[in-house]
Amino acid sequence: MSYDEMLSAAKKAVSLAARLSNQVRKSLLVSDVWNKSDESPVTVADYGSQAVVSLVLERELLNEPVSLVAEEDSGELRKIAAETVLARITELVKDTLASDESYAAAPLSSDDVLNAIDRGKSEGGPMGRHWILDPIGGTRGFIRGEQYAIGLALLVDGKVVLGVMACPKLPLASTAGNTLKSLPEKVGCLFYGSVGNGTYVQSLSVDSPPVKVEVSSIDDPAKASFFESYHTPVPIHNTIATKLGIKESPIKINSQTKYAALSRGDGEVYLRFTRKARPESIWNHAAGSIIVSEAGGKVTDAAGNPLDFSKGKYLDYKRGIVVTTQKLLPRLLIAVRESIKEEEEEEKAASLKLH
Repeated sequence: MSYDEMLSAAKKAVSLAARLSNQVRKSLLVSDVWNKSDESPVTVADYGSQAVVSLVLERELLNEPVSLVAEEDSGELRKIAAETVLARITELVKDTLASDESYAAAPLSSDDVLNAIDRGKSEGGPMGRHWILDPIGGTRGFIRGEQYAIGLALLVDGKVVLGVMACPKLPLASTAGNTLKSLPEKVGCLFYGSVGNGTYVQSLSVDSPPVKVEVSSIDDPAKASFFESYHTPVPIHNTIATKLGIKESPIKINSQTKYAALSRGDGEVYLRFTRKARPESIWNHAAGSIIVSEAGGKVTDAAGNPLDFSKGKYLDYKRGIVVTTQKLLPRLLIAVRESIKEEEEEEKAASLKLH
């Protein structure tokens, strides 16, 4: 199949998963949310979204083998041993697929749903084709009724070649003016991009022509704004921003929605550093990285290297993730290097004091 056909299948899968998530969000039940064994929250929408994407890819790609690297597996679902929860997920998936005429008559059992979820157990790697899925990125934001995203990307021989991202809570009106002018007050965006073809956005809910988007043209770092997640503040983010002369407080957004917003010029910098070193799952960045790069942006690690998605479920990267425009990248990387060096010197001095 051509990349265009695969992109079409991915758009259909992500759009239907977004439809399911919206349905759950409208009437979120207490029983729809629980904590996994690592204490991170999960919902019926996470599992339903993954099942929908898995099933749609399988049906749309026909004879193509589907290798899916995804966040969830049925192990956590089986642990709670709640038949009512599995029945609800199955019903959500059935209703969502039935809303598309081409799937209306397809039977679906709970076992089919569990098997679809477990199709996401692929390890990825440097060879072959692998789909990378974040079924609900920003689950905490989803639970609170804030921003979240569904991200799907295709990895071919270790390189991301296309990506689709649904941002159901993101307004179609961009703060940078890249707006679907006929739908200024609508909410719900579908972003997509593929190698060499640029990045586009269209409405998730209304049939509308896609609009090509580009990153911000601002070249003065002091005029830039930056995104970060709703997590414990990371001091190095403020250090980097200060070195660049950025005075405004960071824009807090959950999930890969930050990538989407940056791709259309809503902001210029997205920093993702952590207080302690930890692995970064590829599904948190695969779709977003190509959506930004095809819009003219740059996605690197703290050393300026492109993100390496070829090593399995986790990124091979140096320290932090930097997302910005080509114009701002050189000065941003200088600020990052200086900030890391200062932080290391402070930690070394603190360690010497203790001894």
